[in-house]
Amino acid sequence: MTFSPHPNSPSASRFPVVVVGAGPAGLAVGNILRAAGVGCLVLETESREFIEQRPRAGVIEEWAVRGLERRGLAGRLLERAERHSECEFRFDGRAYRFAYQELTGQHHWIYPQPLLVTDLVREYADVRGGEIRFGVRDVRLHDVHSDRPAVSYTDPATGERHMAHCDFVAGCDGARGASRAALPPSARISRHDYGIGWLALLAEAPPSADRVLFGMHAGGFAGHMPRSPGVTRYYLQCPPGDDPDDWPEDRVWAELQQRLRAAGRPPLTEGRLLEKRVLDMHNYVVEPMVFGRLFLAGDAAHLVAPIAAKGMNLALNDAFLLGDGLVAYLAEGDRTGLDGYSAACLRRVWDYQEFSEWLSEVYHGTSHGDPFRAGTTLARLRRLFASPAAAAAFAEQYLGTAGMY
Repeated sequence: MTFSPHPNSPSASRFPVVVVGAGPAGLAVGNILRAAGVGCLVLETESREFIEQRPRAGVIEEWAVRGLERRGLAGRLLERAERHSECEFRFDGRAYRFAYQELTGQHHWIYPQPLLVTDLVREYADVRGGEIRFGVRDVRLHDVHSDRPAVSYTDPATGERHMAHCDFVAGCDGARGASRAALPPSARISRHDYGIGWLALLAEAPPSADRVLFGMHAGGFAGHMPRSPGVTRYYLQCPPGDDPDDWPEDRVWAELQQRLRAAGRPPLTEGRLLEKRVLDMHNYVVEPMVFGRLFLAGDAAHLVAPIAAKGMNLALNDAFLLGDGLVAYLAEGDRTGLDGYSAACLRRVWDYQEFSEWLSEVYHGTSHGDPFRAGTTLARLRRLFASPAAAAAFAEQYLGTAGMY
């Protein structure tokens, strides 16, 4: 169905930019535009309450925090987030501390995505007075290859159909959203499936260590990620498509204790499981990230499995480049940022994808029943703690600090 109300009808409006999706990418773009006095409309299919509580990522790299800080978006984060300066690998029954801040001077920030989204929504809607519509239905993009694109949607309260005309559309609504549905056949989507699953767990239990723990075990990978003083994120490698109901709490904790056990370290602190879901571990990249007046950002353009905790960082990098590029063009007529947007984003995207694939082999190489693969995996791990050059290279990729970006 094509919907084209007259531009002067009550159901039509105009904004320089329409942002589809109110995740970290979309909200960061909206805030950058509002700070520069550029009008925009953010459309979100979920409620405000839902996006402020939806469990997602929690690791933010320092360059991303500084990018938020420069744009006035990191106040609460800097007050509340935990800073991590090291992680720990556990294999062969022993624990190996990896102090990446000592190598680089950089650290990670632990700040759950729901808290960041809450901060960004508040800043955009309540402080900067940005236009945002929650709970919209049947979002559709129109004429994105023309100089008069538009986005239509249905108001959930009235059932009325609205059309928002604009100069640009920022597609930040994930892999199943309207932005991806509007891509032409020429769009290339590259996908990589790892052939494994991760059981994602959120436990009402204090962290068992003040750092991230990576457990490489013959029975499968396990991960421990602190989220707050009373909540810890855990991951367990499992077959793809496993039913979470097949993982009762006693089985979960028994596997976590076994896979993360290390000499000289106390057992994990157990607690009630708040969340249990199986993730199909895969990556994808859309190329290019620009189609006419549609600019993709975040999960609409790429997904990186949570293996290396890179997803939210890539979304923020897209948002910084896109927001700054839109402001430069709409305020000053400078197209440099927009013309170079896709290539600039994809440099970091592909580097993070490669690191995720490499790290996946480190995490999962000992659990495939192949003694050769297990041997080379353990050699990689030992090299991190025997070679300063290998340690420095890993730290650079782990923290996203390479100069090529």
